[in-house]
Amino acid sequence: MSQLTSDITVDLERCPDNTAGKFADKLAGTAVESPRWDVARIKTLLDLPFNDLIHRAQLVHRQHHDANAVQLSTLISVKTGGCPEDCGYCPQAARYHTDVENQEMLGLDEVVATAAAAKAQGASRFCMGAAWRGPKQRDIEKMTEMVSAVKALGLETCATLGMLKPGQAEQLRQAGLDYYNHNLDTAPEFYGEVITTRHYEDRLDTLQKVRGAGINVCCGGIVGMGESRHARAGLIAQLANLDPYPESVPINHLVQVEGTPLHGTVALDPLEFVRTIAAARITMPKAMVRLSAGRQEMSDAVQALCFLAGANSIFYGDKLLTTGNPEAERDKALFDKLGLSSI
Repeated sequence: MSQLTSDITVDLERCPDNTAGKFADKLAGTAVESPRWDVARIKTLLDLPFNDLIHRAQLVHRQHHDANAVQLSTLISVKTGGCPEDCGYCPQAARYHTDVENQEMLGLDEVVATAAAAKAQGASRFCMGAAWRGPKQRDIEKMTEMVSAVKALGLETCATLGMLKPGQAEQLRQAGLDYYNHNLDTAPEFYGEVITTRHYEDRLDTLQKVRGAGINVCCGGIVGMGESRHARAGLIAQLANLDPYPESVPINHLVQVEGTPLHGTVALDPLEFVRTIAAARITMPKAMVRLSAGRQEMSDAVQALCFLAGANSIFYGDKLLTTGNPEAERDKALFDKLGLSSI
């Protein structure tokens, strides 16, 4: 074992993955100081030999999770297109010329029928997304109806609606919302290269509102946008140092869509994506780490490495907002080959 690997192993054994009790106390609301993950420390993790990093992540994963179980979520876009933001990766931005058209909000019956079909296919969580900068009160009223109806089906509920105003998170919680997704996207220093219409602090403010309302946090980011490994370490550091860290951490691989500013970005090496999954697992041991956008382009072998590195959740079904998602039958076949079960 190299001295670098030995030092990291000793350091990690002293801290997060052997502090299960502390994390349990924190998640229960007890004021316990969490270990801090600075960017340099996570960058050192990402720089480890690949086998050492994956081994480390697998040890942490097995300490906190069933190593062969994967949680299934389904995501539907209840309001597609016409977003006023300028996120460089997003085909739903009104200012970009893509094939995504501005559509009216889906009706309650259609959403409930889709949720019921998702449950029948094995999904345990149903996520509803809308292309807004932030919802208006009339939007929240419609969303609370959807949340209540989906919750009544026996599914966990999740929503991603943009920035929330005071009181909106509480309304969603009262309707039965279990999770609210609001991604940080990338590290603070790279954020301005991707988005200019909202600030990093705006995202943190919404996450604070969600926590304050008692809703579980789903928060991750996107890799492959031209950022450096150091910036990927910065993203993981931001997530891991949230107090507490998110219960769900979606790691997205950029899906390049013609007409968006990030179309044509040099593709990220698949093994670098796997490294990012491993770093997320090590630094956020109890979180559900989700393979999200970009999974359709991944081979079975790369997905298998991601599960080995600690991913234990996927979006499952035919569509992931406006980009394709592997069909359910392909996912079932992959699970059979790997001996994975769904939860």
